[in-house]
Amino acid sequence: MSVPKKAQTIEEKQYLVRFKADKNSHLHVLDHDTCLTKCPDKICTIFCPAEVYKWEEIRMHVGYEGCHECGSCRIGCPYENIKWEYPKGGHGIVFRLA
Repeated sequence: MSVPKKAQTIEEKQYLVRFKADKNSHLHVLDHDTCLTKCPDKICTIFCPAEVYKWEEIRMHVGYEGCHECGSCRIGCPYENIKWEYPKGGHGIVFRLA
């Protein structure tokens, strides 16, 4: 009987994570103009491990459904322009160990 291979890379480990998304986002960009005019590097698109934040032409898109709930966005935005809350009870990330 063979033993299943353990996830080794971050991509393999993230594959084990599942989400139960709410209909409403628990992440909010407070002012999209701040992203456009003050933040040339769009740093949230870099530090978010789940790649939740995507810059699309003139606006930040937030794909909250895949959020890992690590909170890095609430402390990493240099302009404190992201409002982060825990998802509503029964929603959010579901970890599976393997």
